[in-house]
Amino acid sequence: MPQLIMKSVEIEKVCTISKEMIDELETLLECPRNYFTIECVNSTYVMDGKVVKSYPIIEVALFDRGQETQDEIAKIITKHLNNVGYKDVDIIFTALDTNKYYENGEHF
Repeated sequence: MPQLIMKSVEIEKVCTISKEMIDELETLLECPRNYFTIECVNSTYVMDGKVVKSYPIIEVALFDRGQETQDEIAKIITKHLNNVGYKDVDIIFTALDTNKYYENGEHF
């Protein structure tokens, strides 16, 4: 269920880091690999009437696991994106409520 939405990241680079990054996140979060999703969004950013290149913005949606775990998730994601050439990385967390998350019509 942890969902990673990646904006301004080349899909080839995501493919390069995805296995090892999910390996680390799987160990940290103690949840099965098939719970993770990575979505690559083709984003276009505009400033002052011109198309501009942006740094990666990563949105992470998951059930709250506390600040310490969230910090570790951010470090893992940042490390892997740094390793493929992205110097600056923003990560935004959204904590999901179990009573508002449904799978096959049933909430957690």
